[in-house]
Amino acid sequence: MLALTTRGVLKWIAIIVAVPVTLVLLAATVLRLDFAGTPAEWAKSTGNDALWLGHAWVDGRRTAADVDALATRLGSIKDVYVHSGPLTANGTLRPEKYPNATNLLSWWKERLPGVRISAWLGQTVNAKDGGHLNLSDQATRARIVQGAKTLIDLGFDGIHYDFEPVPDGDPAYPALMRETRQAIGQKVLSVATQQIEPAFGAQWAFQLVAGHGKYWSPEYFREMAELSDQVAIMTYDSWTPLQSLYGGYVARQTAMALEVVPDDTTLLIGAPAYHDHMAGVSDYAESVEMAAEGARLALTQHGPRQNLGLALYVDFAATEQDWREYHEYWVRPG
Repeated sequence: MLALTTRGVLKWIAIIVAVPVTLVLLAATVLRLDFAGTPAEWAKSTGNDALWLGHAWVDGRRTAADVDALATRLGSIKDVYVHSGPLTANGTLRPEKYPNATNLLSWWKERLPGVRISAWLGQTVNAKDGGHLNLSDQATRARIVQGAKTLIDLGFDGIHYDFEPVPDGDPAYPALMRETRQAIGQKVLSVATQQIEPAFGAQWAFQLVAGHGKYWSPEYFREMAELSDQVAIMTYDSWTPLQSLYGGYVARQTAMALEVVPDDTTLLIGAPAYHDHMAGVSDYAESVEMAAEGARLALTQHGPRQNLGLALYVDFAATEQDWREYHEYWVRPG
């Protein structure tokens, strides 16, 4: 009887182990198939790319000579997002966070008049923690908007928001976008977005593992895109262990976004030009090359779209290889 009981327990353990392993293998197969095929020759940069820039550009560590050096690398980059915060827990943007912004804007517009420069603002969002922003609070949102308006008045071409993590369907983020639009008028309003749920159940599985959501539904993603001039999907930190799987993941994210982002909104695919991912395996799997290839495959399947680009994250961590991959696999592939 004891032997039968032991066999029964082992059987159930085997089943419990087999289910997640099977699901992981199925997901890997799907992503590998998403990465199959050859991109079309026309599927490449259309001159609508972007770059995230670190805080050193506004705190006094960068100079006019640094702008000159960066200008030689930009290729098809049309927009840059300069980290100009962070905001305080109540949404205030303190002037001491960007003491060199006026100089930067002067240097930038003299040397790179064709590249728009937006102020990148964000903070961790957690309504249960008093040390983090609560976007649901109207007074907090009003202070965020005031900070954004101050930067626009200073001379920035636009505002780029990045608040994380924002739960799928949260009405506070769209409210902030509407309020910011009213304050800054026709200036560029862009947003770094969470990833679209790649398959049914992925949101639940990530919530179980990490304790918070990672994905947005296509419907919520569409709502945010409709309120933006540009949306930049942060496709990195995908937790994929192989290059082909990451390429397939980017292809899937790009394909899903192409279906829901309005034609008059620029769609940017985030490309990881950094090398200290949250999941160690991603340092091997994720690269600018794989992001470019995945985006090109999705674009090939979808058909031409003028306002689709790559967004490189981030300037201070980008290596010579990252810049080479951007130019060789996206700007001038072949």
